[in-house]
Amino acid sequence: MMNDLTLYNPFQQLAIIQDNCFLCGRPVNPTEVIPIFPDWLMAKYNLAKQEILLLDKSILTYAELTLPCCANCQHQHLAPLEEQVQAVAAEGLTGWQQLDEKVIFRWLGKIFYGLLVREIKAEQDPLLQPQFVLTEDIYMLDKMQSFFKVLQSIRVPMVFPDFIPCSVFVVPLQPDAGSAAFEFRDDLYTMMISLKMDDTLLVCCLLDNGIIKEALQQRLWHPLAGKALHPKQAAEFLAQVYYAAYLLNVIPEYFVRSVKPGDQALVVDTLIDDITASVFNPWQLSGYTHMFEEMLKRWGITETEILKNPQQPLSFLFDAAGSFKEMQAD
Repeated sequence: MMNDLTLYNPFQQLAIIQDNCFLCGRPVNPTEVIPIFPDWLMAKYNLAKQEILLLDKSILTYAELTLPCCANCQHQHLAPLEEQVQAVAAEGLTGWQQLDEKVIFRWLGKIFYGLLVREIKAEQDPLLQPQFVLTEDIYMLDKMQSFFKVLQSIRVPMVFPDFIPCSVFVVPLQPDAGSAAFEFRDDLYTMMISLKMDDTLLVCCLLDNGIIKEALQQRLWHPLAGKALHPKQAAEFLAQVYYAAYLLNVIPEYFVRSVKPGDQALVVDTLIDDITASVFNPWQLSGYTHMFEEMLKRWGITETEILKNPQQPLSFLFDAAGSFKEMQAD
């Protein structure tokens, strides 16, 4: 059986806001939808009635967050992905650590893209006008199109010869009685998403070709190998990765090689277009501190406390000598 290797571009004529399958573009009726957060995840963490705030300040429950999807894509492509991830999630941290990062990319990417579609639809008739309109931002549209091209690997078999489109971190966590078993965060502009599920924190920049993970490898990720993080340490880790994504100054482009008779997958190459630009904008203490304060809201730790010693800002991960700090959750 030949695979369908045809790509779909939902950003042409803003098909993204019409009644088309999000994955292949086929017209669908209003009942043909999938939950953005899968049913098994909502059931496991009792999410259905919990609420999410959109950029226009409208509020929806997790159960109300759906995405148009044709029956073929549901059964042939998304159901197998969800079954695979659900089985992995049942194993906890060990399962996530052994899962192919490209599968994590597709699973998290589907959630992120679903929320992106909901935000764009909300822009058409917003409750309150957002400060930034996604569909009027050329830079953001470029990012969305690049990201969606490789996200279609959910439906269209793709080979990435010498790269992976994202940076994925699977972070072990200590037990934390003071917080919910499930926590979700994303940032549409930086293409960041993170999910805490019991003893595992998944953190992913969905459009960086692994640049962020490579940049943080020696000073952050490698020293944490084998360490289960205290909640405050996890907050600091999130601040570091989200701030790195904020500083990222390139948009990967993806090019599909010519398809030859008998090909069963697309071969995708990548290019960073402007090689004269810095990959990251300059790191600024004030910007990072603001991000860290946001991640520490639960504890009420302020920017003033973080910068009590500006030469040695607050860190729960590393001491002044750069060694990992051992912390135990309460």
